[in-house]
Amino acid sequence: MATKKSGWAKFPHDAKAYDLAGDKLKKAWPTLHAGDGEPYPDDKRAAALIKAAGKAAPKGLDAAALAAHLQDAWRAFHHGDFQQAFEAGEALGPIGASVAVKALGIHATYLVDDEDEQLKRYEQAGKLAEAAIAALPSEANSHYRYAFAMGRYSQGISIGKALKMGLAGKVREKLEAALKLDSKHAEAHTALALYHAEIIGKIGALIGGMTYGAKAAEAEKHIQTALKLTPDSPIAHVENGNLLLLLHGDKKEDQAAAAYEKAGKLKPRDAMEKLDSEYARAQLE
Repeated sequence: MATKKSGWAKFPHDAKAYDLAGDKLKKAWPTLHAGDGEPYPDDKRAAALIKAAGKAAPKGLDAAALAAHLQDAWRAFHHGDFQQAFEAGEALGPIGASVAVKALGIHATYLVDDEDEQLKRYEQAGKLAEAAIAALPSEANSHYRYAFAMGRYSQGISIGKALKMGLAGKVREKLEAALKLDSKHAEAHTALALYHAEIIGKIGALIGGMTYGAKAAEAEKHIQTALKLTPDSPIAHVENGNLLLLLHGDKKEDQAAAAYEKAGKLKPRDAMEKLDSEYARAQLE
């Protein structure tokens, strides 16, 4: 597989604070997953996933064993062991796609320098998410993880190209599907805000609005919802800064800088948030 051959850069920071052994994971879960609404994978949740996935469920695992595998995969993710999290999630098929896609996508975003390799990984993540949508269509994160992966892919090839390929429309469709299933999915609100802002930033408000339904007011509404739902999430503030620059350019440079500064000052609660915070700080340099 491309991901294994090309290597995985290690999490470049001290991860001691993100050790979630034993009961620590369950205690920290509501805070860690305030953004994506991922349910805690206990035995009951695992049993429900097995039933919902049917033939797509991993063979030879009962609910308790599946729960243990999922918990370990998420522990690895939060600790910054992204390769371990990805491989553990991928091995569980569509049921493990949520953690696998998140690990693959976050690692590609922050720890892969080669742009072609990034695109390959986003494509791979998108395929995993497509399988999850087919097997678990009632899970908000099946749709959101696809939107996340292909949204990043779209940014990598340019929003203009993504629009011509019809990818942007698919991303919006999946984000709206996720929000229909979970109206408090903060990361989906953030991503939908960026959808509107990036189209307007690329092709202008008039054509963007007429052709793709992109509206600055919708962007502002969704990002404010995300900030209200997850005020302590670095990525919500980072993307608020990005949105301000996309919609207003230099006119809102100071407000964007304040958003990045806010993100950089928040205390990271896991490896992903540490990477988000470091990115925010870098925007101020």
